[in-house]
Amino acid sequence: MTLSSEQKARWGAVVLVAIVLAGGGGYWLGTSGTSSAGHEQVAEGEGDILYYYDPMFPNQQFDKPGKSPFMDMQLVPKYAGEEEGGGEPGVSIDPAITQNLGIRSAEAKMGRIESSLSVTGTIEFNERDIAIVEARSGGFVERTYRRAPSDVVPAGTPLADILVPDWGGAQAEYIALARSGNTEFANAAKARMRLLGMPDSLIRKVARTGRPHSIYTVTTPISGVVERLDVRQGMTLDEGQPLAQINGLGTVWLDAAIPEVRAPEIRVGQSATARLQSFPGVDFGGKVIAILPTAETGSRTLTARIELANKGGKLRPGMFAAVDFGSIGSPAILVPSEAIIDTGTRTLVMLSSDKGRYRPAEVRIGREGGGQTEILAGLSPGEKVIVSGQFLVDSEANLSGIDVRPIQGEVKPAPKDAGTHKASGRIEAIKKDAITLTHSPIISLNMPGMTMDFKLAKPGMVRGFKKGDEVTIDFQKKGMAFTVTGISRKKAAK
Repeated sequence: MTLSSEQKARWGAVVLVAIVLAGGGGYWLGTSGTSSAGHEQVAEGEGDILYYYDPMFPNQQFDKPGKSPFMDMQLVPKYAGEEEGGGEPGVSIDPAITQNLGIRSAEAKMGRIESSLSVTGTIEFNERDIAIVEARSGGFVERTYRRAPSDVVPAGTPLADILVPDWGGAQAEYIALARSGNTEFANAAKARMRLLGMPDSLIRKVARTGRPHSIYTVTTPISGVVERLDVRQGMTLDEGQPLAQINGLGTVWLDAAIPEVRAPEIRVGQSATARLQSFPGVDFGGKVIAILPTAETGSRTLTARIELANKGGKLRPGMFAAVDFGSIGSPAILVPSEAIIDTGTRTLVMLSSDKGRYRPAEVRIGREGGGQTEILAGLSPGEKVIVSGQFLVDSEANLSGIDVRPIQGEVKPAPKDAGTHKASGRIEAIKKDAITLTHSPIISLNMPGMTMDFKLAKPGMVRGFKKGDEVTIDFQKKGMAFTVTGISRKKAAK
């Protein structure tokens, strides 16, 4: 096909426009790609510069870079998003990620975990309610009343009649003096009879009848059980010889076996209720009077001693009882149990600060109940802990190398300004009340080596020194002032 000159001109114009458009499109794409790449570079960088500062004086901010007016060093940029608050330890997580992960926190609060404690125990004699019957004087057993050990007897029950020959003379003397009307001497004779061991009942009988009575009846001083009876008809007795032991039944002891792990929850004075199969439906109330100092090695239990009133003598030693201490528990710091992280070697919680930072803390836990766990050490009321998603945060903290807060709390380091510091360097200039020193890094202040001025505590302390001397100085830092308190020439290396 043959094209006319007019058609050729039109096709040429179309081709030229296509070339121009192609070139422009390529240029636009190239510049667009460069802009996008530049944007990504900013996004992946450290962010916008907020201001410049001197690391030695971080409170002073500057709008432009340059040399520090305080030190012989360049200002350092402060970027958006950098850690604030003086370097609070912890890991920071974007709030959007926190929301997506469903991370929730709860506040540690003071509370009480109520739990019941039911144990078993046995009834025992009250060892504080025991009476020992002894012979008041030497004599002979004239008669016994057929009592035997384990007999339950009321107070005043006769046990034996004892003949005491030595009492006859004292009684006759009293009777004679009483008949003479000499009251003073009669009272003295009555006192002598008491010293010989005569019971008051026998003295009254002698005064009433006016005749000697050398035989007296030994009776039980309290009601209870005859635990021991060592008197038989015809025996010869010595003064003070034991005749019987009576265990009272007015009150009894209930020795309850408390597991070692629950022993700290029991205290003296605490109420307890005992139930026995012998008396169904009857509750015997009492109080803990002692926690015995020794543990049963076989059962790993401690004994809580409870005193019970024994009205009517129903409770007998050897009976088995179920003991209920009711709801017990003491105030403690509580956190949700789901906040606890058990690593196998220690127990942790993940702290959540108001600044959006998270940090693990070691704790010591106590009892658990009702979805709550006692914190015995390592946490204070009001601190917040993560209760959901804490394992993910803990993993992030481990990857970031965040230190675990120790259980005893952190020891605050001494302020860097405190105390005296040392520096070594070369004297650059000596002024009236200061020296200019080029010093090496000062480790105690985390200060790099530089040239700076130091004030002199005493102007005369640099007498004998000159420019270029290698010296070692002692100085103190107070705020922005560095004051030399001591200076000496640096010893040359051997």
